Amino acid sequence: MQKLIAATAVGLALAATCGTAQAQISDDVVKIGVLTDMSSLYADATGKGSLAAVEMAVADYGAKVAGKPVQVVAADHQNKPDVGVNIARNWYDNDKVDAIFDVPTSSVALPISALTREKNKININSGGGSSDITGVACSPNTVHWTYDTYALSNVAGKAMVKRGEDTWYFVTADYAFGMALQRDAANVVKESGGKVLGEVRHPLNSSDFSSFLLQAQASKAKVVALANAGGDTTNALKQAAEFGLTQGGQKMIALLQEITDTHSLGIKATQGLIVTDAFYWDMNEETRAFSKRFNEKVGHMPTMIQAGLYSATMHYLKAIEAIKTDEAPKVMEQMRSTPVNDFFAKNGKIRIDGRMVHDMYLFEVKKPEESKGEWDLYKLIATVPGDEAFRPLDKGGCPLVTH
Repeated sequence: MQKLIAATAVGLALAATCGTAQAQISDDVVKIGVLTDMSSLYADATGKGSLAAVEMAVADYGAKVAGKPVQVVAADHQNKPDVGVNIARNWYDNDKVDAIFDVPTSSVALPISALTREKNKININSGGGSSDITGVACSPNTVHWTYDTYALSNVAGKAMVKRGEDTWYFVTADYAFGMALQRDAANVVKESGGKVLGEVRHPLNSSDFSSFLLQAQASKAKVVALANAGGDTTNALKQAAEFGLTQGGQKMIALLQEITDTHSLGIKATQGLIVTDAFYWDMNEETRAFSKRFNEKVGHMPTMIQAGLYSATMHYLKAIEAIKTDEAPKVMEQMRSTPVNDFFAKNGKIRIDGRMVHDMYLFEVKKPEESKGEWDLYKLIATVPGDEAFRPLDKGGCPLVTH
């Protein structure tokens, strides 16, 4: 029956009238949990905007799938692994949540992925960055949708070393994401013929970067690479401007810089900054149409994480619709077998390790005189095809990959 349903339109029509197929939606409701950062350094890039993106997708789908209602719940994990895991466990055990979406902060994302596998549910991660999510810690129940530390490093690192910016110093957030980002970027720099002159680690959610930036300045590295995100990135960039790092000839690169970060810092402070991103609102008519609606609802243009969540929610609901069940292994199989074609990704594909492979983009922040409006911030330098941007399937150490 399942093969027939997946393979043919006739099968779909039969399933729609088949009572047993309808009954395969557990609890007669499909429940999505958005686990995110509502109150701390990633709240602008994820948070309420992440919830809004999922809710927009559910509403656009009609708030029902396979004839059953779709519900969305949300919680703030406070960037604490124990808090995140407790929320997720309660959602799975007591609230009958079928899938958890977003989960920024890799130190929370990794245990949530493991718990999801244990409970045989679905985790679609948009906000977490560590490439270990589809590497050594990969899971048949997790999809990594939007970006990862390998792609961020690979796209920017190669381009900059090629331009002669070949000595690097890292200012790194001291937790799973920052360390994975530095590791992946350092590997790319070395493989491209560059050198890493040093590193310094800072606590998560730091307000004072002066000692870290002074060490970076003293290194005389051509590139000062920020292996951090959110408020840490914006604080570091503000203070780097005060210390005159770029005026002294050093290039600043924010390995994870969201459009909300660039906007809050202002184009004057960030002009010339190199940014790797999976999405930008002003790419084409489709991206502009979605982003305009999102901006009207949330009050800012969508980050790649938020745009990715809309895309992921739609793909998840379409998979359930196609096979008339929300049973995790079958939904995962259907999602992997179906290409992603929407405003976020063209011919995107979900690999066995859980990586959703799609194009990535290298941008440069415009000069103030080049910008035509509040959110007209980036100019496209390069489009990197997904197979070149993301780590090769056989290089991540994922146990699900058979050679």
